[in-house]
Amino acid sequence: MGHVGRIICISNQKGGVGKTTTAINLAASLASAERRTLLVDMDPQGNAGSGLGLKRENLTGTVYDALLGGRPASELIHPTELRFLQVIPATPDLTGAEVELVNLERREFRLREALLPLKDKYDYIIIDCPPSLGLLTLNALVTADSVLIPLQCEYYALEGLSQLTHTIDLVKQGLNPSLKMEGILLTMFDARANIAHQVVDEVRGYFKDQVFQAVVPRNVRLSECPSFGKPIILYDIKSKGCESYLALGRELMRRDSPKPSKRRVA
Repeated sequence: MGHVGRIICISNQKGGVGKTTTAINLAASLASAERRTLLVDMDPQGNAGSGLGLKRENLTGTVYDALLGGRPASELIHPTELRFLQVIPATPDLTGAEVELVNLERREFRLREALLPLKDKYDYIIIDCPPSLGLLTLNALVTADSVLIPLQCEYYALEGLSQLTHTIDLVKQGLNPSLKMEGILLTMFDARANIAHQVVDEVRGYFKDQVFQAVVPRNVRLSECPSFGKPIILYDIKSKGCESYLALGRELMRRDSPKPSKRRVA
């Protein structure tokens, strides 16, 4: 095709900030714009797959098989309800991978080597990371072109963010020099809470243009849709949560659009 897609990992070691919600719904938003998208679940909870309607008993392979079973990633891809969205799921078996990877050669590069043959087949590969900075997340950071950090609009939002950015810097210095910061996504925003506005102002003031313009609100429909195995775009397209993730997808695609030439035409 002469085309190489981008790999974006969704990471924050703090739990409950909307990582999986963001991974599922950003991937679905990109797919709805007919961008070929692959979602890779690196969280042993396996919620990225179940949130897209995959049943554990019907899985023909998971990311564990790519990391430790030697199976090609192309054999582990599962379809979803969205034509342009596919997923490599995870199950709790992945929990043991942290221990099993420790003594293996090139343990940090297992995911990268598995996904590299797929990179030219997709516009975007989105990786959902677990809420930790262990070997699974390290594999995702080594594989990714960029990192998107969901940040909850609450009092302890910035807690641990410096540790994550330090880890990203270490990965850039040694294992993946081309790794970039895709941006910070503000999530669970409650317009009624003063603290939410304070967090937004503080984060935008410090990180400037590294913060996405799209802000994800605290939204009941967003919290409901995983139990139906659907991304928000298929569950309630008119909801505020859906609007925010569609806006995030558009913002991301605009960044990737070719910049117009500034050369003057005689």
